Amino acid sequence: MFYKILRAVLRFLLAILNGNAHYENRTKLPTDTSYILVAPHRTWIDPVYLAIAASPKPFTFMAKKELFKNPILSWIIRHANAFPVDRANPGPSAIKTPVKILKKGDLSLMIFPTGTRHSNEIKGGAATIAKLSGVPIIPAVYQGPLTLGGILKRKKVTVRFGDPITIDRKVKLSKENLKAIDEQIQQAFDQLDMEIDPSFKYEYEK
Repeated sequence: MFYKILRAVLRFLLAILNGNAHYENRTKLPTDTSYILVAPHRTWIDPVYLAIAASPKPFTFMAKKELFKNPILSWIIRHANAFPVDRANPGPSAIKTPVKILKKGDLSLMIFPTGTRHSNEIKGGAATIAKLSGVPIIPAVYQGPLTLGGILKRKKVTVRFGDPITIDRKVKLSKENLKAIDEQIQQAFDQLDMEIDPSFKYEYEK
């Protein structure tokens, strides 16, 4: 309930502050199963826009464990369906927890496989979770302002979804196969960026 209320409030606020959001290819989103939504992490606001674009499906999120040290912030993000992950030493729970959630079927999972806004390198993980949970991977990209100033200037925001990527349960998760899946995800990101704006080039702020 908290997640739905929070998403509705953020949707309302962004409509007032920006009001120039476009959500493309929503028909690519599965309606009969949970899924893993993957996207390159480009700005602090893209998780919010992705969650809004993919509604009404609720999501669970991986969040770095440091965020849970603050009791107020911890309460908020836990009730927003986030769970802690140690980025330095992820451990088995980084895979087991989302797999368990996805198998239950109530929530989908949002992952940024590049890890941070300062990287364009796919770090894996989504393929393993997808295989063990039996759900598809849905690639998506955000193109839009990277700062609050750009949001307030009502610059165009576009979220576009791509074709599902399914992982055969018979496929062994060898380094070669994981690399091939990561490359497929990256190709999907590149294709979606091209479809939105062929001249698009992402540059993070230093």
